[in-house]
Amino acid sequence: MAGKKSEQALVGEWREMLALHARTLGELDRALDRHGLGASDFEVLDTLAEAAEGGDACLRVQEIASRVHLSQSALSRLVARLERDGLVRRAMCAEDRRGVRVELTDAGRARHAEARPLQRAVLSRMLNRAEA
Repeated sequence: MAGKKSEQALVGEWREMLALHARTLGELDRALDRHGLGASDFEVLDTLAEAAEGGDACLRVQEIASRVHLSQSALSRLVARLERDGLVRRAMCAEDRRGVRVELTDAGRARHAEARPLQRAVLSRMLNRAEA
C-alpha cells in the first residue's frame, strides 16, 4: 500500500507542475500581448538574445527547438511569423555555411528588451506564488 500512496503523490506533484505551467503560460500570453508577442514568441527572442550575449550571433533552428521545447515544424512556423514581423532573420552564419540560422534583428532586440521586464515579473509572481 505504501508504494501506491507514493505513486499517487508522484502523480499529484506532476499534475500540480502541469497546472502551474498552464497558468503561467496563460499569464505570460496575456501580459506579453501588449508587446505583440506570445509566450513562445518571447522564448525564441529570449533564447536568441541570450545566445547573442554569449557570443553566438545566430542559432540553428534545431538549437532553438531544443531550448524552447517546440517541435521543429511549430518552431519553423513561429520563426517565419517573427521574420515577417521583422523581429528575426534567417541567414547564413559566416562560421557555418551549411545551414540556415536565425538571428535577432535590431527591431527584435528592441522588442525583447521592452518585453523582458514584464516577462520576468510574471515569472517571479507566478513561481513565487507556487512556492508559498
